[in-house]
Amino acid sequence: MEATITLHVDGEKHDLTVDTRTTLLDALRDRLGVTSPKKGCDHGQCGACTVLLEGRRVVSCLALAVAHDGASVTTAAGLAEEGRLHPVARAFVDHDGFQCGYCTPGQVCSAVGMLEEAAADWPSHVTGDLQAPVRLSDEEIRERMSGNLCRCGAYVNIVAAIREAAR
Repeated sequence: MEATITLHVDGEKHDLTVDTRTTLLDALRDRLGVTSPKKGCDHGQCGACTVLLEGRRVVSCLALAVAHDGASVTTAAGLAEEGRLHPVARAFVDHDGFQCGYCTPGQVCSAVGMLEEAAADWPSHVTGDLQAPVRLSDEEIRERMSGNLCRCGAYVNIVAAIREAAR
C-alpha cells in the first residue's frame, strides 16, 4: 500500500509517495537523496541515522515516514546557516570529534537535540537532583549521548566538543 506524504526537510517542502512500510531514513536517503543521516544498524541501536524531527532527536530508521506526514525534519546538513557550520558541528571540527566521519551527522544532530533537552531541564538517568537545573557534566553528556555509537572511539573528543558547544 502506498501513501502520499509531505516532509519539510532542511527547510524545503517535499511531496512524495511511499510504501507505508518505508522508514523515515529510507524516505530521506532513497527517495529524496538526503545523505546526511546514515544507515548503520537499521535497528535504532547506533544513532547514525539521528535527525531532529520537529526539533526533537529521533533515530530515523525506526520511524515510519507516513507517521510523520507534514513534519519538519532537520538533518546535520540542514543545521548549517548561510554556508557556516552550526556551532556544535564547528566544535566537533575544533575538537577532532570525528575520525572516519560516518557517525558524525547523527552525533551532531543528537548533540543539538540533547543540548535543547538539557536547556529545558529534562533530567537524564544520571541527573542527581531532579529539582535543580541540569548541569552538563561529562557524565551527563556521556549518558545523554549513549545512543550514538562511534566505531572509531572518538568519544573523549566528542564530549569535549559538546562541552564547548554548551557554553
